[in-house]
Amino acid sequence: MSEFFHSVTLDRELCHGCINCVKRCPTEAIRVRDGKAKILSDRCIDCGECIRICPHHAKKPIFDPLSVMEDYEYTIALPAPSLYGQFNNLDDVEIILRALVDMGFDAVFEVSRAAELVSDATRKMLSEGQLPRPVISSACPAVVRLIRVRFPDLIRHILPLQAPVEVAARLAKKEAMERTGLPAEKIGCIFISPCAAKVTAVKMPLGTKKSAIDAVVAIRDVYPKMLGFMKEENAAGEEYLSSGRMGIGWGSSGGESAALLNDRYLAADGIENVIRVLEDLEDEKLSAVDFVELNACAGGCVGGVLTVENPYIAKAKLKRVRKYLPVSCNRVGDGIPRQMKFDTEIQYEPVLQLDEDVVVALKKLGQIEEISHSFSGLDCAACGAPSCKALAEDVVRGYNTPDACVFLLKDKMQSLASSIAELEGKIPDTFKGDGRD
Repeated sequence: MSEFFHSVTLDRELCHGCINCVKRCPTEAIRVRDGKAKILSDRCIDCGECIRICPHHAKKPIFDPLSVMEDYEYTIALPAPSLYGQFNNLDDVEIILRALVDMGFDAVFEVSRAAELVSDATRKMLSEGQLPRPVISSACPAVVRLIRVRFPDLIRHILPLQAPVEVAARLAKKEAMERTGLPAEKIGCIFISPCAAKVTAVKMPLGTKKSAIDAVVAIRDVYPKMLGFMKEENAAGEEYLSSGRMGIGWGSSGGESAALLNDRYLAADGIENVIRVLEDLEDEKLSAVDFVELNACAGGCVGGVLTVENPYIAKAKLKRVRKYLPVSCNRVGDGIPRQMKFDTEIQYEPVLQLDEDVVVALKKLGQIEEISHSFSGLDCAACGAPSCKALAEDVVRGYNTPDACVFLLKDKMQSLASSIAELEGKIPDTFKGDGRD
């Protein structure tokens, strides 16, 4: 089984054991034991849902500080399209890009530019008819990780193209090496990210052996520092804008699908909706669809936990800022460049597997069913597991006992109390009283 890096962590001191996160985790990766949450490392997909839902801020994202810029001789900002939806009254993206340079970056390479290249490559691959339909977008790393642990039969449907940010980093570093003459290790490609899952995608990438992204900083860290550099006059001078409506549209749900110029698509956002769609795909209910765009965060990338704006307001702001832009500014040409394609296969991660031996696994599955039927079926999570079946699985795996179910424990206590009362009624009269009669 693989080693795991996670960009979502737990601060036990802040945790109150309130089970909010337990109920919302899409892979049942959280338990509450001894009054504190525990994240099961092998199951976590770093979707950030627990960060969003925790009322005590006990779940925290990991990302790089802005000071990481000092580690490189030449730094390139990779702004996510969702960054453009964070600012008020913005009509010109050039103001944002110029602000990034003024605050210390040597160059800017828009992720939306790479998104247009990925869209063009996807259109070509769909037209060739060689991909199993429907094709599932590979852009959201949390969704890709969800598929590899919960829906292994759908792995072959994942679009075998690198996410736009990875393509952007590869192209940006190549251009910078040619322009500056510096070696790759002295050039830092720094992604300005809306979500923690992108950090995991860099540290533990899927579809490639090593990411070209050198660091990931949070939009919420960059945002306040940018404000002082964002002025109308900053839009003048060297032009950095290199993408159009299609690329910037990737920042919100439905943007990637719209860029395919194909009506036979489905776009869903929010992890619970994503799971419903994946279940329907697994049951082959969406055969009439060519392409499926799935975003773990509500609203798409604008809903990431590292952003500062309400996702639906940010989506409206994105629509405003791309209103007068050209449709698209980037094409891949005749062929699809090798650096845009997966160079390693995505493998099933059997973290939910009960045992490597099928016979033993089936036996354990039967035990889980039997034990879960002895519980209330309320899925109240008072035991610290997300459902009665999850508790039964924990029992079979040896992580817990049936007495963790408060209803089962209550029934046992009532049964014990009844037995005591019954025994008390059978005590002979000669043994009653204080013994002085």
